[in-house]
Amino acid sequence: MLPSTEPLDRFYSVIPAGGIGSRLWPLSRADAPKFLHDLTGSGQTLLRATWDRLAPLSGEQRIMVVTGRAHRAAVEEQLPELADLNVVLESEPRESTAAIGLAAAILEKREPGVIIGSFAADHVIKGHHLFRQAVAEAVRAADAGYIATIGIQPTEPAVGFGYIKTAGALHIAGAASALSVDSFVEKPDLATAQDYLANGTYFWNAGMYIARADRLLEEIGASEPELLAGLLELAEAWDTPRRGAVVDRVWPRLKKIAIDYSVAEPAAARGRLAVIPGQFDWDDVGDFASIAKIHANGRKRDLAILGDGARVLADSSSGIVVSHTGRMIALIGVEDIVVVDTPDALLITTSANAQKVKAVVDALKLSGSNDVL
Repeated sequence: MLPSTEPLDRFYSVIPAGGIGSRLWPLSRADAPKFLHDLTGSGQTLLRATWDRLAPLSGEQRIMVVTGRAHRAAVEEQLPELADLNVVLESEPRESTAAIGLAAAILEKREPGVIIGSFAADHVIKGHHLFRQAVAEAVRAADAGYIATIGIQPTEPAVGFGYIKTAGALHIAGAASALSVDSFVEKPDLATAQDYLANGTYFWNAGMYIARADRLLEEIGASEPELLAGLLELAEAWDTPRRGAVVDRVWPRLKKIAIDYSVAEPAAARGRLAVIPGQFDWDDVGDFASIAKIHANGRKRDLAILGDGARVLADSSSGIVVSHTGRMIALIGVEDIVVVDTPDALLITTSANAQKVKAVVDALKLSGSNDVL
C-alpha cells in the first residue's frame, strides 16, 4: 500500500457537488446547499473538508468537481486550488449517473485507463488514515476490473441509510478485505435494521464508487445505452469550442437515474461489484438529527448550537439549535428539539421527526412558495 501522503497512481478524484439537502431546510437552500455550509463546527464547509481529504490521495491537480452553474462562484471561492479544466458545470440537475458518468467520459478521453473515485461533497468522515487505506484497496479492485464501493461498518441500527448485503471474499491482489455483493437493500425499518446489525454481513451504502473510467462507462452502457451515447457526445465536445452548444442540446435530454441503479446493482448481479469495508466514522449528514449526533459526541443530553452570533438560553434541554438571525432563543425543558432560525423561515421539530423535513419542502414547492426554497 502506498504511503498515505502519496497520490495513488492513475487515480482521479471526482466530487459531485449537487442537490440542495432538502432535509436540512431552511438552512440548506437551492442557492446555498448543504455542502457550502460548516455543519460540524470545524470552521470548514463540508466541500472544503472533502477536498482536503482527497488531495493527499489524488493530488490537487487531479480533483474534478461537478456542480451546478449557479454554484460555480461559491465552489471556486472555497477551492482556489481547483483547476479550471476540472470544473464541470451542470445546466440543470440530472442525477448521479449523468454527473459521475460525464466526469468519467471526460477523464477517459483525456487520460485513457484512468481510475476515478466519486465522493460526495457533503459527507463527514473521521479517521482519514482508515479512509485512505480503504480507497487504496478500492483502487486495486478497480484496476482488476471491478466496480468498487466502500461500505461502512454499521455502528447502530440506522434507518436513514441504505444497506449492502455482502457475500464471500473476492481474493483481489492488493485488496485483501474486498467482498462480493449479494444485494442492495433500501432504507429499512428499525426492527430490520437491528437484524442487519446483528447479522454482521450488512454495510451502510455510502455511495462511494471507484472504478476504471472505461469500466464505469461500460456498465452505464449495458443498462442505459442512450444515456451513455449522450455522455460520450458531451465528452467528445467538452474540450473544444463546441462544448456550449452540445451541452445545451444534449444535457437536458439525459435520463435522470441514480448510479446505484444504473451501475452498482447491475454490476453486483453480474458479480463485478467489490465492497471494501470501511472502518472509519462516516455520516451523510442527512438531517438535523445527524448534525446533533455529530456535535453531541455520544452525550445525548447535550444541546448543539450552530451559527455565528447565535444567542441561546437553555435549561434542561437537548437537541440542536441553528441560528442565523441573532434573535434570542430560549428553551426550557425540551428534549431532542430541533430549532432552525433563519431571516425568512423558522423550523421547529424533533430529532425523531427530522427525516420528515423533506415533506415540508415538497409542500412548499406545491404551494409555490419558491421564495423560501
